Amino acid sequence: MREMFFDAASGLTLDLGGMVQPLDAAANADMLAAALRDMQALEAGAIANPDEERMVGHYWLRAPELAPDAAITAEIRRTAADVLDFAAAVRRGDITGAGGRAFRNALVIGIGGSSLGPVFVSRALPQAADGLRLYFIDNTDPDGMDAVLGSLADELAETMVIVISKSGGTIETQNGLIETREFFAARQVDFYANAVRITQKNSAFDTAPDAGRWLAAFPMWDWVGGRTSVLSAVGLLPLALQGVDCRALLAGAADCDALTRREYAANPALQLALAWYQAAGGVGGTTMAVLPYKDRLELFSKYLQQLVMESLGKEFDLTGRRVQQGLAVLGNKGSSDQHSYVQQLVAGPDNVLVVFIEVLRDRAGASPIVREESTSGDYLQAFLWGTAGALADHGKNSLCITVPEVSAYYIGMLIALFERAVGFYASFVGINAYHQPAVEFGKRAAGELIALKNRAVALLREHPGQGYTAAGLADALGYADTGRLWHILRHLAANDNGIACRGDRPDEMLFEFLA
Repeated sequence: MREMFFDAASGLTLDLGGMVQPLDAAANADMLAAALRDMQALEAGAIANPDEERMVGHYWLRAPELAPDAAITAEIRRTAADVLDFAAAVRRGDITGAGGRAFRNALVIGIGGSSLGPVFVSRALPQAADGLRLYFIDNTDPDGMDAVLGSLADELAETMVIVISKSGGTIETQNGLIETREFFAARQVDFYANAVRITQKNSAFDTAPDAGRWLAAFPMWDWVGGRTSVLSAVGLLPLALQGVDCRALLAGAADCDALTRREYAANPALQLALAWYQAAGGVGGTTMAVLPYKDRLELFSKYLQQLVMESLGKEFDLTGRRVQQGLAVLGNKGSSDQHSYVQQLVAGPDNVLVVFIEVLRDRAGASPIVREESTSGDYLQAFLWGTAGALADHGKNSLCITVPEVSAYYIGMLIALFERAVGFYASFVGINAYHQPAVEFGKRAAGELIALKNRAVALLREHPGQGYTAAGLADALGYADTGRLWHILRHLAANDNGIACRGDRPDEMLFEFLA
């Protein structure tokens, strides 16, 4: 029989028969045992994020009794109950917004972990008959914000706005908040009557002068990272408003966690992590292609990009040694993948582990026969296992995770399975999976570029009608990177702010402020 994990109670299956070499648990027994001990310590409240001296407690969200402090247990339970009660009251019409109007929509403003998890789950699961329609602003792209807000303009009074920022200082989220608040004001709709915030206690967001004006507020905690926050208020509130069975979502994650506390032979997450480790040779540079053969799981790979890559993409290990670990994630839904990049997965470089996601239940109700005594779902499965066979024939690694159906319970299981695998892999290679210092590098550089842009605009306004080349302006500002400044100036000239450019050659273009 193929190397396989199967849980009869849930139907969760991990088929490892597509791995070129069988997983060698015996040779890695000490590493596997150490990873289990690390996970046990983490769940017990150890400082598992040493960079920030924090506990890591997203597993407590679905098993509050595991929290190391009774106060934490009580707060988790109270928050979940408050969130679900609030969502139920909104859906009944007991809680209304501006002008006493019942809510029909919810606009979620957040980025990264504050949006990727909720977006994935909301697209995977249907909206209840009395559920709110979910919309998302998850970037600082003005055109994108216009598209979302424009679609809500006629129902603004019936639209709840959920703003999510753990620190209260996330620039992209703040920009979305400001633009949305101004959009409400321009249409004379009371923003605060419709606004809910989710943030950490005593954050800048929590203590802002307008904090008391919001319709409601729910907490985040420093022991829950953004990419593992979907089962906190971050995900539970919008998903409950949509009508997702959040109790089943939590139950699925809790049941999967229970499976992944067992010894290797009965532990799917430990086996999944060992497959990653073996495919990567214990070092960075391998790509994982996640191919869910189900339309409703199309965004799963996008969600996993943050969970896996932000957790495992690390320059240094816990001893300070430079290791450049990482597991790059890409993905597309099957069988669309066969018409896009499976050609390279099968015939190209041997640096990819393919992870298939199979769903047994095709649809609600029976399916018609389309050809060859088979349904469309039969063909979907045939394409999955046919692709797996082609990979095997070409000596390429693959594995398959199977769930019986797409439901809140099994979405919870999938989320938990990959969260646990990430934690185990991090233990294997000795890295901190719960901190992301490199994310701040780009943020700091962006702040410096905004300051540079402001200095450039100020100089141009001081000399209206005078044209400057990018090089001339860089000299005047004492800035060395003329090319980067040229890009900033072109962006300014493309928008309605009084700055124009003349010329066809980059080094000769003149930028000026039109008085």
